Amino acid sequence: MTFETTVPVRYRDLDPMGHVNNAVYATYFEEVRTAFFREEVGLDLADSRAVLASLDVDFRAPIEGTGDVRAVLDVAAVGTSSVTFAYELYADGRLAAEGETVQVAVADGEPTPLPEDVRDAAERHRTE
Repeated sequence: MTFETTVPVRYRDLDPMGHVNNAVYATYFEEVRTAFFREEVGLDLADSRAVLASLDVDFRAPIEGTGDVRAVLDVAAVGTSSVTFAYELYADGRLAAEGETVQVAVADGEPTPLPEDVRDAAERHRTE
């Protein structure tokens, strides 16, 4: 099951050419991930004990000007201590970026099994 939210493009997100700066795409991924944890897990991302282990972004089209971006999140994989999220960002009805992150649950700086509430939400949203 896909999770979606809308992310506003802020003026500060833009480069001098009026495009969203490439580094901001990762922030949009983070915003949809934060909404997922809040709405589907019932937990603030900061309280999740999850750290970002990897980030991959494939740029497809520029996001220009201010407005809204439709941010889509799917769960690609659920491991013992990690969740792999897949993302799509849409602006003006077209695919602007695809990406993937891996979040790892940690305790005392070491990987630890995912909390049950995180695992349950991830499994509900996992693509086959």
